[in-house]
Amino acid sequence: MRELTEAALLEAVRGWVEIESPTQDAAGVNRVADHVEAKLRRMDARIERRSGVDGFGDILLGRLEGERQGPGLLLLGHIDTVHPLGTLAGPLPFRVEGDRAYGPGIYDMKGGNAIALAALEHLHAQGRKPLLPVTVMMIPDEEAGSPTSRAAIEAEALRHAAVLVPEPSGEGGRLTIARHGIARWQLRTIGRPAHAGAYHAKGRSAIREMAHQILAVEALTDHARNFFVNIGIVAGGTHENMVPAECRAVCYALVPTAREEAELREALLALRPHDPEVRLEVVQGISRPPYAKTPAIQALYGHAAALARGIGFDLAGERVAGGGSDGNFTGALGVPTLDGLGVIGDGPHTLEEHLLVSCLVPRTRLLVRMFETLGEAGTMADSKR
Repeated sequence: MRELTEAALLEAVRGWVEIESPTQDAAGVNRVADHVEAKLRRMDARIERRSGVDGFGDILLGRLEGERQGPGLLLLGHIDTVHPLGTLAGPLPFRVEGDRAYGPGIYDMKGGNAIALAALEHLHAQGRKPLLPVTVMMIPDEEAGSPTSRAAIEAEALRHAAVLVPEPSGEGGRLTIARHGIARWQLRTIGRPAHAGAYHAKGRSAIREMAHQILAVEALTDHARNFFVNIGIVAGGTHENMVPAECRAVCYALVPTAREEAELREALLALRPHDPEVRLEVVQGISRPPYAKTPAIQALYGHAAALARGIGFDLAGERVAGGGSDGNFTGALGVPTLDGLGVIGDGPHTLEEHLLVSCLVPRTRLLVRMFETLGEAGTMADSKR
């Protein structure tokens, strides 16, 4: 992409968005991987593609040479979305209305992926390379918590000097310099079935027991600390005239720091049945660790802000994000991670998902400049890991 124009970048975004890729549709996710692989091959990248497991799509890596050798930059994105097949042809077609471009996954995060690849394509078209080597890593299962990708992400991050994540910018264009963690836990109660009329006294209700546990778990919430504990799914019982023998619930918690994560773990593992004749099981599910801003992350942000001013715009600032991304894994390892480098917009995971067309050129130019300059003296502080 020799010229970074609004029309060319919007067409590049459209190429990503019009391949539907809900997480559970491995074939669709892999079609996006094919699309990205073709772009990377045209840039002479060395391709590594790891076959998907457990019903998920493939992990794709493309390694691009830099002007210098040594640990480089990991560009980390995901190619799955939450929108089911048929969304594009139905309630959320790709369309442009004024400054807004709509489509499934356009904000989270196909728009960001598209402009990040466009920045690298722009350098290649001009016969230039990024200053440091760049590894492009595309993940198939982020929207499900990255269950099959986490280990690969962490291993790859540790080989790099810094991680750039083109997840969408928040709050009108802020970059993400830290993220709260997300913890999921599975609760199960096992009671004793009985006829709810003739033999009610012989039963032990699993749902009644779960109700006690829900109240105890949600009482951990502390809004002042941004520590939110929510039971979002409850399922139990088989018939209204039967004392329910089993009930399941899912706990989803936002844990701003390791302190709250440990507090939640301790409290959940300390739960005991209210009714001693009902059994309680508590099992940890998929989680994302929190990470805080470090001097190395501050250096990345400061460099990006200076580059933006040089291009002719000001970043909206920095933020601590409540939602999770694969940047949680890399940041928690101590690898300098700058997230939220993607597009500006709104409506993630809804039928109003959109990006602002006017952000495409300046945000892509910022990424070009970051690839050109990261690695120069003063652009990255030493990591403490």
